[in-house]
Amino acid sequence: MTSGYRMLLRSALLLTSASLATLTHAQTPLRPSPLRIEPMPTGPTASSKITEGYARLVVSDAFFWAWPMANVYNRRVVTDQEPDVLIVEGAPPLAPLNRLAMFTDPISPGQRLLACPDPNVIYGMGAIALDRSPVVIQVPDFDDRFWVYDVVDVRTDSFADLGKMYGTTPGFYLLVGPTWHGQVPKGITKVFRASSNTGYVITRVFQDDSSVDQRAVQATLSRVMIYPLAEFNGELRHQDRMISQEASNSVHGGDTEVSFVFPERFVDELPAVLADAPPLPGEEARYAQIRAVLDAATGNPKLKEALTRAVIETDAQVEQLLAFRNWGLQLPHNWSTVLNGAAFGTDYYTRTAVAKSNIFASRPEEIKNFYQDLDASGAKLNGANRYTVTFARDRMPPVNGPWSLALYNEHHFFVPNDIHRYSVGTNDRTLKHNPDGSLTIYIQPDPPAEDRRANWLPAPRGADFSLYLRAYWPKVAVIDGSWTPPAVQVLE
Repeated sequence: MTSGYRMLLRSALLLTSASLATLTHAQTPLRPSPLRIEPMPTGPTASSKITEGYARLVVSDAFFWAWPMANVYNRRVVTDQEPDVLIVEGAPPLAPLNRLAMFTDPISPGQRLLACPDPNVIYGMGAIALDRSPVVIQVPDFDDRFWVYDVVDVRTDSFADLGKMYGTTPGFYLLVGPTWHGQVPKGITKVFRASSNTGYVITRVFQDDSSVDQRAVQATLSRVMIYPLAEFNGELRHQDRMISQEASNSVHGGDTEVSFVFPERFVDELPAVLADAPPLPGEEARYAQIRAVLDAATGNPKLKEALTRAVIETDAQVEQLLAFRNWGLQLPHNWSTVLNGAAFGTDYYTRTAVAKSNIFASRPEEIKNFYQDLDASGAKLNGANRYTVTFARDRMPPVNGPWSLALYNEHHFFVPNDIHRYSVGTNDRTLKHNPDGSLTIYIQPDPPAEDRRANWLPAPRGADFSLYLRAYWPKVAVIDGSWTPPAVQVLE
């Protein structure tokens, strides 16, 4: 290596070292200081402008997902208006808050309190307000009879396991609100805590169609009760007032279910509904967005009016959920069902669809429901036709309890008929099986031939209707979907 090249290389190295030193020195003052990280907002910030268009979108969505909550909450409000038994047009008599209206007979065709009523059980119904008081649930000895108490919060989610399928023993059980921490008295078997202060109790006690069973069940029914904790003394009590079929028959509403959700009042009522039910995990942002919109409408009549118009428009769209074929898990032969009845969580679509069409549906392990609007070809069920549903000998509904196939009109209520039959199934002791062991149900407006009449389910003449199969305390094949109902065939 020549001396000239060595000098050139040395100069380059010195220059590089100097440049690096200069660069390092120049960057030192530019080193960033630690940043202050602000928490991410969970909804619109206080400075955000809320336009009418945005507010309408938010309240329309809120109306859809909160419809069941508003329904249950307003049942409490209506019940709380009177200190004694309350008469609501189109509904059977209602008990005071935190008490049960217990019937003596299956519910009448004229009632409009609950869509898709079960004709095979005797109901008890009562709104609960757990912020007023914990509520004692009294369970008598039902012996071998099928029974279940459906206890739901304001979201229509079940929070108590009380029924024959749970092995519940006779005794006393306690319902408490989300913040209650009082003393549980001696004699209470179990405590169930709700996620909201408002809820509803629906008791279902099975009865067959015999006069003997109708008489036999009465003593047990009189002991089906709920009442405030302060009245608990550890002794089995009796209902002072039972509601007879005669009393409920005197109530005949319109064609549709009694309204408990009022679109024109929804914006005013929503804050109380939200306060009653704290957000579920993941719902915090939804609550914050809704409250921001409601706050913006406070003192702004124009915006509030726009919100109410949006709710009324949305209500008309939500009505389509009444049709069974528009929601749920679709099954063979056009039947449908749901997998999470009374356990909806944040499954808002299923929750509102069930509430619109048959609110207070039971958990699948209690009573599994199958819904049908169509025949085997996909045509709408209509009383202009005659139909059959045939259960093969080895494909009868697999249940630990009874089963039934009920018929409802387009509004999901009973169709009055001369033989007062609204379902067929286990409660009908005269059902006739075919020679091969199968069972055929005849669904038509006119009586079938005499030898088929025991299996006749009357249909409305020339009108649309739906079918509803109930499997009480279903076996595994019903729960896991390996058994589904047979097709509804047009009878030529």
